[in-house]
Amino acid sequence: MPDRRHLLSLLATVLAPVLVTALATAAAPSSAQTVIDKPLKMVVGFPPGGAADSVARLLAEQLRGTYAPSVIVDNKAGAGGRLGAQAVKVSEAGGSVLLVTPASVLTIYPHVYKKLGYDTLADFTPVSSAAKVTFAFSVSSAVPASVKTLADYVAWAKANPKDASFGSPAAGATPHFVGTMLGRAGGVALNHVPYKGGAPLVSDLLGGQVPAGVNVLPEVLQHAGSGKLRILAVSGAKRSRYLPGVPTFAEAGFKDVEADEYFAVFVPAKTPAAVVAKLNAAVRSALVAKPVVQGLEKLSFDVEGQSSAEFTQIVKKELERWGPIVKASGFSSED
Repeated sequence: MPDRRHLLSLLATVLAPVLVTALATAAAPSSAQTVIDKPLKMVVGFPPGGAADSVARLLAEQLRGTYAPSVIVDNKAGAGGRLGAQAVKVSEAGGSVLLVTPASVLTIYPHVYKKLGYDTLADFTPVSSAAKVTFAFSVSSAVPASVKTLADYVAWAKANPKDASFGSPAAGATPHFVGTMLGRAGGVALNHVPYKGGAPLVSDLLGGQVPAGVNVLPEVLQHAGSGKLRILAVSGAKRSRYLPGVPTFAEAGFKDVEADEYFAVFVPAKTPAAVVAKLNAAVRSALVAKPVVQGLEKLSFDVEGQSSAEFTQIVKKELERWGPIVKASGFSSED
């Protein structure tokens, strides 16, 4: 019969490999509870610090360790978000690459650019929106203080055609067409002044260099609060909870002018349905996390998520809706 010392030695020999394996497994990062076992790349077609990038980074913190073991936000800025979409179109369709973008890149751009490089419905699967933001029509000090409503502005623009201009952050983007829709609805020719981004437009609005502008609400909200700009209407179907005293275009008498921007998640078209469903669940779970809700509210965004099927219908409806609007504007691009 082996003595006690010999028995302990024997147990140590037998159990040592088991203990080493167990400790190594515990120390290693586990992907057993994640949907995919490789890093997730979130492609954003805009520079760091912008709205789309901010939405992506808020989601990334929640998807890390739940959907994927690690998450990378990849900013492929350029061509108004088109470079990011083009990159995701040709990426691996296994759920490890997704696009976070303003939905207009996929719903309005197809009607604007003759050489787009992607087909919304053929090349992408909509997963879910993450946030929604409305647009604001504001006037600067170049417009008389007596102009207090949108109807006042339209009347002033008709009486002062040389000054009837509005700025937008970019030609061919949603704010541009919000302005052209207003012109058509009001029966007035409004000259569009395109800028390279919302910041320079706001700067010129504050300086009175341009009489009016269409921006996403967060860009002008603080200036309206200080009285430096006058927001006459918002473009959503209902008033913004961040500016409840300002009417919608419809409430102001221009019922055909309505537009919201969705910041949304898309994947390559051939991504398996089961993976899309799990990603959708992960995104919607992230959208109720306190850091995400607080982060989006800080941006003056509304949290907005749907099933993939529901969001697909929204994308199809928006894609169809914007065609006649863009055509009526007469704007197109050869880029």
